[in-house]
Amino acid sequence: MLPEEFTDAILSDEDGMALALAWAAKGMYTTSPNPRVGCVIVRDGQVLAGGFTQPAGLAHAEVHALGAAQAAGIDVRGATAYVTLEPCSHFGRTPPCADALIAAGVGRVVAAIADPNPLVAGQGLAKLQAAGIATRCDVLADAAREMNIGFFSRMERGQPWVRMKSAASLDGQTALADGRSQWITDALARADGHAWRARACAILTGIGTVLEDDPQLTVRAVETPRQPQRIVIDSRLQIAPQAKVLAGGGTLVVAARSDPTREAALRAVGCEILILANEHGKVDLPALLLELGRRGINELHVEAGAKLNGSLIREGCVDELLLYLAPSLLGQARGMFELTPPDQLSDATQLEFHRVEQIGRDMRILARFRRADRSD
Repeated sequence: MLPEEFTDAILSDEDGMALALAWAAKGMYTTSPNPRVGCVIVRDGQVLAGGFTQPAGLAHAEVHALGAAQAAGIDVRGATAYVTLEPCSHFGRTPPCADALIAAGVGRVVAAIADPNPLVAGQGLAKLQAAGIATRCDVLADAAREMNIGFFSRMERGQPWVRMKSAASLDGQTALADGRSQWITDALARADGHAWRARACAILTGIGTVLEDDPQLTVRAVETPRQPQRIVIDSRLQIAPQAKVLAGGGTLVVAARSDPTREAALRAVGCEILILANEHGKVDLPALLLELGRRGINELHVEAGAKLNGSLIREGCVDELLLYLAPSLLGQARGMFELTPPDQLSDATQLEFHRVEQIGRDMRILARFRRADRSD
């Protein structure tokens, strides 16, 4: 019996791509630094096979789907392959997917969107066309870009897509004046927040949050095959080796000054230390984003206090806000962002609502900063 996702007839390119996007979502937590890509192979409206990109170094979506067809004894010659990103045309950790599609004899390839990687950038489709395979691009392109918004950011800007999360009351307060914040939002919203943590490549916080709350910054409320890397901004290396965020090793601590004694103690518990200072003796946040881009970080999830949140926003380092608002009022307590008020309303930092949904009793808002250099 065919899997459930294979039973619906594919009546249009949009149908085929929608199914390919569903396959791409299967790799939501596992493909980085590669993009999340899905592929389905269709003939006469019937889905023959599907696949999605495996962890780095293993099969890409097209090869995964072709392998599934081969294992089932299915001949894909002349069939249409729907792929959520242009097939790659270069040798990386794996051979070019365009070559695999050509060798399999597919008759047509439909890509959702061109690959922003300069090593591909239209060359995959060109290679298919040169081999006599019909191609089409830009089918459900917006959805495909959203699926890989961090990968596009890294390829186009050299830095990850930065998503800043905060939970607050309706009047914008994240905690009582004494710091108590458990729990402003309900369990459903907290689990949803962990799902957003899980899809990120890395989670960033500041030393203030570590000293006050001693968070783990791990994904716990939802199942995940891997934990994102943890990053702590700590200009003066104040963090204690016993901090929960350092447990298990692998945490990146970013400082503005060197302290050999403290660095040795942190390295002893598995930390990496990065010294990255700006002219004011603080951590150079824009430079950090470029460094994370070089390290293959596609999506960066920020959960920090008002001071670091404000610094990141002020320096143009945040792409979108992920806000959970509870139907409650706390009065004058602790806010989400430490920002200097504008002199005029017209000078206010502008955002656009991208998505607004109710999660249980709470509201989830995705709002994106308006920037002239952004096409999304």
